[in-house]
Amino acid sequence: MNINLLKTFIFFIAVISFGCKNPKPSKTVTQSGIINVVTPIEFKDKIQNNTLIDIRTPREFEQGHIAGAININLYDKSFLEQIAKYDVSKPIFIYCRSGSRTSSASKKIANLGFTQIYDLQGGISNWYRNKLTIVKE
Repeated sequence: MNINLLKTFIFFIAVISFGCKNPKPSKTVTQSGIINVVTPIEFKDKIQNNTLIDIRTPREFEQGHIAGAININLYDKSFLEQIAKYDVSKPIFIYCRSGSRTSSASKKIANLGFTQIYDLQGGISNWYRNKLTIVKE
């Protein structure tokens, strides 16, 4: 009985360990374009002179954000209207706290016609873990 309990415990720990790791960068092709999930280093290298959107709440944004980011709250009723003001033919870079909100936001943005969407893998938390700069204003 104890050996089965031990095996179950080890299996449970293994499942949790593998399930909690950040997903690897990926690319999703939609009807409108491509959603690229990129590492913080890739994100940093590509955001220069591009549209950078922080989709967190204003309170989260005030606690620290990536320099040059524009705060457009995903939960705001006018989220899509605000995003639609940007040029759909140019790359758009988005991030949230951990990367979970950007998954649904990326699909919504793609449906607006954006063809190049860059999603920060692991969100600003992963950015910070990689010792990249965060600003507070």
